[in-house]
Amino acid sequence: MAPATLEKEDKARDAAFNKALHGNSAKAKGGIAAMFSKGSDAKKAAVDEYFKHWDNKPAENETAEERAARTAEYATLTRHYYNLATDLYEYGWGQSFHFCRFSAGEPFYQAIARHEHYLAHSIGIKEGMKVLDVGCGVGGPAREIAKFTGCHVTGLNNNDYQIDRATHYAEKEGLSKQLAFVKGDFMQMSFPENTFDAVYAIEATVHAPTLEGIYSQIFRVLKPGGVFGVYEWLMTDEYDNANLHHREIRLGIEQGDGISNMCKVSEALDAMHAAGFELLRHEDLADREDHSPWYWPLSGELKYIQTLGDVFTIVRMTKWGRAIAHNLAGLLETVGIAPAGTKKTADSLALAADCLVAGGREKLFTPMYLMVGRKPEA
Repeated sequence: MAPATLEKEDKARDAAFNKALHGNSAKAKGGIAAMFSKGSDAKKAAVDEYFKHWDNKPAENETAEERAARTAEYATLTRHYYNLATDLYEYGWGQSFHFCRFSAGEPFYQAIARHEHYLAHSIGIKEGMKVLDVGCGVGGPAREIAKFTGCHVTGLNNNDYQIDRATHYAEKEGLSKQLAFVKGDFMQMSFPENTFDAVYAIEATVHAPTLEGIYSQIFRVLKPGGVFGVYEWLMTDEYDNANLHHREIRLGIEQGDGISNMCKVSEALDAMHAAGFELLRHEDLADREDHSPWYWPLSGELKYIQTLGDVFTIVRMTKWGRAIAHNLAGLLETVGIAPAGTKKTADSLALAADCLVAGGREKLFTPMYLMVGRKPEA
C-alpha cells in the first residue's frame, strides 16, 4: 500500500485536463508551434496551481512548512510544471531535457547523446534487455538509448502531454516496437516486482518527494542482479541552508524547474543504501576537468561554441536570447496570440537558468551526480 503522504492518482482527471490545455498540439512540429495552441482557461489554471507555491515567498522567509506543502503536492506540482514548460524546453534545448559534459570540437547535440550513451554503458544495457526510463520526458533519451543498444525501453511519466509527444516522436522515427510510454506516478509504480533488467533516470528523480521513496520503488521493479543508474540533481555538501545566498540559489532552481525539495549529495547516497542497492559507483561528473563547463550554454559564454551549426541553438539559450524570446512572448500574450502565463513561465525558467549557472560556478549544485547501484541476487 502506498504511504498516506503520497498524492492519489487520478488518470481520468489528468487526461481531461491534458485535452483541455493541449488539445492536438502534441503533434505540432516543434515547441513554438505547440505553444500557441493551448486552452486559455486551462493554461491559467495550470499557472495559478503551479505558482501558488512560489509567489510572494522569498528565500529569506522560507519556512519548513512551505517546503513540506510543496513536497506534499509533488505530483501535481511536477505535472503542471511540465504542462507549462515542455514547449519552451523543446524550443530552447531540444527533446532531451538534461545537461551534459562537453569535449573539444563536439557539437551540442552530439554531447547530449554521448551523455546518454555513457549512462547506458555504465549500467551495462544490452540488446534485448527490458529497460525502464523513470521520468522519460518527451522520450529523447529513450529513443537514443533504444537505438544505441537495441534494448526495449518503457518510459514512465506523470504528464499526459509529454507521453503524447514521446509516442508521436517514436512513431515518426519508426521505433514504436522498441518503445512504450506509460502514465503513472513514479512513487506508486504499477509494474510488478522484478520486471526490468535495468533502470535509469536522467535528471528526473529530483522531482520525487523523497529520494529513498523513489529509489525503493525502482529497487522493487528491478530484477535481482539488475542495475540502476541515475544522473541526479543535488546540492553539493558545500551547500549551507543557513546561508541566504545559497538558499536563494537552491530556491531559484526549485521554482524554475518544478522541484519540491532538493537534497544534498550525502542524502542521496544514504537513500541508495536505504533502498537496498549495492552501490557500485558514485561520482560528480560536473567536477571533471572538461573542455567547457556543463552550464556554459546558459551562461552566455559564446567562446565555448564548438561548431557553426550550434550557433543558433546556443544563442537561444543565452541570457540575451532568452530576453528577446521572453519579451516577444509578453508581446504576443498582450495581443492575445500566446495564452496568458506564457511570459511568467518563461521568466521563471530564466530565473532557474541564472541560479543553475551560479550553483555550478560556486560548486553548490550538480545536475549530474552519477550513482550506479545493483539489486542483490538474493
